[in-house]
Formats: sequence, structure tokens, C-alpha cells
Amino acid sequence: MGRSYKQPVSVLVVIYTLDLQVLLLERADQPGLWQSVTGSRDGEETLLQTAVREVAEETGLETQCFQLSDWGYQNTFSIYPQWRHRYAPGITENTEHVFGLMLPKILPIIVSPREHLGYTWLSVEAAAEKCFSPSNAEAIRRLIR
Repeated sequence: MGRSYKQPVSVLVVIYTLDLQVLLLERADQPGLWQSVTGSRDGEETLLQTAVREVAEETGLETQCFQLSDWGYQNTFSIYPQWRHRYAPGITENTEHVFGLMLPKILPIIVSPREHLGYTWLSVEAAAEKCFSPSNAEAIRRLIR
């Protein structure tokens, strides 16, 4: 059986509340790097299925209880060098499809310890400032535009 590489197609899910508190997760593999829910598509799943799965895996939230929406745009960016080994040789770019998940209020989160060290809820601007990824920060700022 050959090596299973990640697909260079992913989702970014900005989780936020009605009063615009934004959830950020701290990466376990890079302490100090904060982000929204992200993850690569598995197999033939749709992007919506990827978003639902990643939110459940990374936060314990069931998206069907809330308002999950496809924001209708994507970002293509260079894969950070420290993560290129996860992709097939020669793959240097990823296309990230952006979704939002609106919650009625701040809810308890159950992080996957394999992926994240912890979480925080921040205002839009504070969350955008704390994100290490420019495309993630831009997606968060869209909440106030």
C-alpha cells in the first residue's frame, strides 16, 4: 500500500457567534499558531461534507444544529514548507474553500488533542490579528464588512 497524501483541496470554517465572537484553535504541531477550523478533503466527499466532518473532529460541534454556509469563494496559496511532506511530491499549492458556522452564543468546545492545544473566543479584529494565516485573517474580517 502506497503512502496516502493529503489532497491539495481544503476547507476553512470560520466559527462565530451572533454577537461576533470568533473561535480560534491553537495548533498542536505548531504551538503559538492560531487558526479557524481547517482540513483537507478526504476521498470523494463534497466540500460541505469536509466542513461538517472537520468541525465535528476539531470542536465537537454538530453543524446541523447551527447555520453552516458556503461563503462562495476560495483562496489558493503556497503550502507552508513545514507541511509540504503531507502532499504528493511536486504539490506546492492548496485551494481552500471558505465556510462560516454561526452559533447563537459561545458554546463549549472539545478540541482534538492530536490537532489542537486549546481554544479561545475573540472579537473579530483580535481574532484576525491572532491568526497566523493571512487568508484566515481575511475571512474573519469579512464578518464585519
